Amino acid sequence: MTNRKRIAVIGSGSWATAIVKILCNNSDQVSWYFRRQEDIDYMSRYQHNPRYLSAVNFDLAKLDLSSDLLGTLQKADIIILAVPSAFIHATLKPISPEVFKNKVVFSAIKGIVPEYNLIVGEYLNTVYEVPFENIGVITGPCHAEEVALEKLSYLTLACSNIANADELCGYMACRYIKCSSSDDIFGTELSAVLKNVVAVAGGICHGLGYGDNFLSVLVSNAIQEIDRFVAAVHPIDRDTKASAYLGDLLVTAYSQFSRNRMFGTMLGKGYSVQQAQMEMNMIAEGYYAVKCVCEINKKYQVNMPITNAVNNIIYNHKDAKREMEQLAEQLS
Repeated sequence: MTNRKRIAVIGSGSWATAIVKILCNNSDQVSWYFRRQEDIDYMSRYQHNPRYLSAVNFDLAKLDLSSDLLGTLQKADIIILAVPSAFIHATLKPISPEVFKNKVVFSAIKGIVPEYNLIVGEYLNTVYEVPFENIGVITGPCHAEEVALEKLSYLTLACSNIANADELCGYMACRYIKCSSSDDIFGTELSAVLKNVVAVAGGICHGLGYGDNFLSVLVSNAIQEIDRFVAAVHPIDRDTKASAYLGDLLVTAYSQFSRNRMFGTMLGKGYSVQQAQMEMNMIAEGYYAVKCVCEINKKYQVNMPITNAVNNIIYNHKDAKREMEQLAEQLS
């Protein structure tokens, strides 16, 4: 690969850790921003992330570890944001739009920026003046835990300038990662947001004792709900049966590694939202996303019974059992 680009990953959670692992297969050096200096000190001593995917050992010669966000961004040609959506605005707030000039920025965040009710791509364009041709999305179907185990996984990289997606594919494709490119940044990002909401719904049903038969109906209705919403927000010709849409939904709704499904299962078993969050000690993006999606949908008025049911349980404090019984009557 000629004219090699400098790549920076912002964030130190499980997905960020998996992305850095992937990039290290094809890159001589990856810049990696950690919020906590003590985590960098631990990495420097033990060669693995102390908090996430700790079984993954890194070649430190390939890593430029830093707790200096500005410095990390300034050195990079390609920036990958992998901070939970609830914290991305606070993380980037000290940074001026000038820092992102002439840089390509990919979002690996499966959520909506709550302060603006915008998907990350729109947020980068609105707040940091990054042109859409330099904004991309990294989506699955892909769980960090299976990347750590080097199980064959698939990524879709989306950017309206397909050359940017193709270029990052070149850095991420490896023995256990297959990459494809798309120009649908709105559809892939919105679908990634909504599949987390559906996974919460699936988890709630599991916690309530519903079986696989019902979950299959829930998921088949969910892809129709996603298709309706994405078509209303950004109407272009797309096939939501492709892996970036349906595949990502399936793995998040069914997988043992899905934190959104785990969060929903706890709610279905009677945990409060606060209890579930404390026990998981991880971010379930669907918790934040569902409220934002419902706000956005006030404009579009799309029929979204699954999303509405999850929102009613989490934010309107409706009884989960009754809400899911009512949802079941609306599915077919």
